[in-house]
Amino acid sequence: MRITLVSEGTSDQAMLPIISWVAREAGIESDLEVRWADLSGLPKRPVSLPEKIRIANEFFPCDLLIVHRDADNAGREERLDEIARAIGPLLLTIPHVCLVPIRMSEAWLLFNEQAIRSAAGNPYSRCQLHLPSIREAERMADPKHTLFEQLRVASELTGRRLLKFDRNRARAQVAEYIDDFAPLRGFVAFRAFEEDIRAVLPLITTELE
Repeated sequence: MRITLVSEGTSDQAMLPIISWVAREAGIESDLEVRWADLSGLPKRPVSLPEKIRIANEFFPCDLLIVHRDADNAGREERLDEIARAIGPLLLTIPHVCLVPIRMSEAWLLFNEQAIRSAAGNPYSRCQLHLPSIREAERMADPKHTLFEQLRVASELTGRRLLKFDRNRARAQVAEYIDDFAPLRGFVAFRAFEEDIRAVLPLITTELE
């Protein structure tokens, strides 16, 4: 099964391990390929969401399309409507699922201390991190800032070495150090995403048989 993620930017590749985990939890045990639609190398880079989806569907053929949008200040329902409006006229022949965190996807990376320490390049760090609970993380106005700050603290770098610390790369690596994303079921948006995946996968597997 091929799953393609259409997202807002390169940092959203951090969602790939989460998507893979959800798909396997839903029963896809082998032949699973989850990839990010990298549109950065195109001669004319698409800007609008409909164009991103159309081109991703053309250049990254798949059995399931996942469209990611952070809710930010617009709200989850508005983002879901936005995705529906973008996909409607395209008349896609494959199913799609929306991935819309309540605020930002970084909130989904704040539950595992060890993963943050490892992504910061300091897995044996014993410095104290201050991570929010699942409930707190989903309500945070700026989880991205919190994640960056905790990565900085976990790195224990100072001076010039801290200035060279690539926090964006570290952010993208956090999910790679996590084997179990079950704690994310405490997020309303994650539960909705997982339920949507479970609902659509039987239809896809029937088509693939």
